[in-house]
Amino acid sequence: MLFRQLFDRETCTYTYLLADRATRDAVLIDSVIEHVDRDLQLLAELGLRLAYAVETHVHADHVTGAGTLRERTGCHTVVSRHAGAACADRQAGEGSLVPFGRHVLEARETPGHTSTCISWITEDRAYAFTGDTLLVRGCGRTDFQQGSAPALYESVHTKLFTLPEDCRVQPAHDYQGRTYSTIGEEIRFNPRLGGDKSVRDFVEIMGALNLAQPKKIAIAIAVAANLSCGIAVA
Repeated sequence: MLFRQLFDRETCTYTYLLADRATRDAVLIDSVIEHVDRDLQLLAELGLRLAYAVETHVHADHVTGAGTLRERTGCHTVVSRHAGAACADRQAGEGSLVPFGRHVLEARETPGHTSTCISWITEDRAYAFTGDTLLVRGCGRTDFQQGSAPALYESVHTKLFTLPEDCRVQPAHDYQGRTYSTIGEEIRFNPRLGGDKSVRDFVEIMGALNLAQPKKIAIAIAVAANLSCGIAVA
């Protein structure tokens, strides 16, 4: 499987390009609208056909490029069935499959950061694209977009920590330059969710964070635009 990790400096967002080397069918996970031209150039250079633009959740800190990618490539857009995003071609839920050539991404609903969070797992359990549900040595906040600390704890422990320990954790963000982790590392070393942390411990940790609101949610840009697959943005 072809794999590329792409980056948006402004929001520290990772976009992932996956493709079947034989059929050249490709998937983009968590695209960013400002980088659509970059992504299309890479697809063209590598001789790939974009089949799907997939989201891990309805983002609050950036606007998706999915709608623009669909207009320019004919790909299908995929978002959580809980998002209420009528613009999407597919409404994904637990067990939904996104095929690309001989490969498949399988959806695991992992709410908690938002109610729309999905982690996408490769068929060989080698990669988990965890969005903001599980970050490298951290996790997404749980204080808006129907977030829930107990739900996030449950999602991680039942849907992600049950994956093979050598499965790579590919998060939607990292703010310290780390590109990936593994399930085994996060089970042992994640300071919020790993070790012997209980759900009560986790709820207390998340309740004490007192985080500022993302810039784009404060001015009502990202969430509303992402519910329209990014195409409402001028």
